[in-house]
Amino acid sequence: MPERALGTVLLLLSVVLVAIVGLIPGQDTATLGTELLGLGSMLGVAIGALVTRSMTGAGPRPRAWFVTRLLLPAAGIVPVVVGGVSLIAEAGGGLYWIVGAMVFAIGGAVGNAWVLLIEILR
Repeated sequence: MPERALGTVLLLLSVVLVAIVGLIPGQDTATLGTELLGLGSMLGVAIGALVTRSMTGAGPRPRAWFVTRLLLPAAGIVPVVVGGVSLIAEAGGGLYWIVGAMVFAIGGAVGNAWVLLIEILR
């Protein structure tokens, strides 16, 4: 449970960090893309490690449980990496990927927070 909570906090932190990086004035698209690619990669590795650690020893669970545990965080981080690459290449959607990443990161964090609230009450 602590790993899932930290992953949730990191998802919300990713939204704040992406917004801060995006608000730096005077940078070109390649620089912004590089920053987003690095940020998304670092957060992806950290959240991926937390998700993997939280899923070990889980015992027999339905496949949907594993899919949702992996899909929610990935939907908030992978578009940051894709958006960064897209900005560097100057093709493929650019900041639209970042908008999607922020929406999914907030949605995933809210979903995880709800599960954590329910689990703590038990």
